[in-house]
Amino acid sequence: MLTIASWNINSVRKRLEQLERLAEVSVADVICLQETKASVEAFPAEAISAFGYAHQAVSGFGGYNGVAILSKLPLTEINRYPHCGRNDARHISATVDGLSVHSLYVPAGGALPDIELNPKFAHKLKFVDAVADHFAGNHGYRDSIVVAGDFNVAPLPADVWDHVKLSRIVTHTPIEIAALERMKRSLQFIDTLREVVPPDDPIFTWWSYRAADWQAANKGRRLDHIWVTQPLKDRIAGVEVLTDIRHWTPPSDHVPVILKLRGETESL
Repeated sequence: MLTIASWNINSVRKRLEQLERLAEVSVADVICLQETKASVEAFPAEAISAFGYAHQAVSGFGGYNGVAILSKLPLTEINRYPHCGRNDARHISATVDGLSVHSLYVPAGGALPDIELNPKFAHKLKFVDAVADHFAGNHGYRDSIVVAGDFNVAPLPADVWDHVKLSRIVTHTPIEIAALERMKRSLQFIDTLREVVPPDDPIFTWWSYRAADWQAANKGRRLDHIWVTQPLKDRIAGVEVLTDIRHWTPPSDHVPVILKLRGETESL
């Protein structure tokens, strides 16, 4: 069994103790992080190695963005991808246990869902298209790929607390959903969580800091995803959202998603 966790940690240095707790709770072999907010030099590599993740692939430029792949198993073929001509540390990959694992952090896109009036929103759509082109141009349908991260898009009606209201809000607009669907089609990716949880069942991975009682209000969105290519479909053993981690102090506004993959020789 191979366990892969993905978490927008919202500052790896600020939540280093929480990361160690996640390692204990999830028993993850691989952890993909987003929004690490640390340069490569400032990344707490030694501390993370001390609690079991000696193999690390890191990309970061200071107090924003940043992605990483932490592993108990050796990492090879580490690559960093500067999409849209920006070297902004949002996509990194490494090979682990025969899989190409990608940690991806899609731009949030600002507040206004208008490509003419909001350059951040326009960049978000271009970024997603660039990632789709990357997968289509550099991989094949038979490749074993895991893409984990904060995609900043909640694609299904049950991925948001109010489909009608949120369809006019960045992260759930039709144009973003269409862009993400194109990225999904680039290699016929499988949304692992929705392989396990019916598409009509509400499930969220993000709750705003603004809510006084986020759990009571439950105005969440499913922004965090783990996708796999078709060759890994039959290896999906389970997917879980660790909602209780939203209570950890100081909280990230995101919670981890955990994927368990059977070994190739394990019975189904």
